[in-house]
Amino acid sequence: MDQKHQYQQRRARESVNTLFELSQLLNTGLDKRTLALCVSLCEQGVNPEVVARVIEFLRSEKRDGE
Repeated sequence: MDQKHQYQQRRARESVNTLFELSQLLNTGLDKRTLALCVSLCEQGVNPEVVARVIEFLRSEKRDGE
């Protein structure tokens, strides 16, 4: 792996860690993996509001199924 790629990976991990800390402060209930997937979707052009609505929908489905 070249240095540029290693640097980019380190920065991505740092960004997810920072977002996770913020997520914890806001009590979102998202784990790092889920948060990273949400960020990836947004980076690929998915509307963040749509991502949030899908998460809310899935949570409500889970609650209704319990």
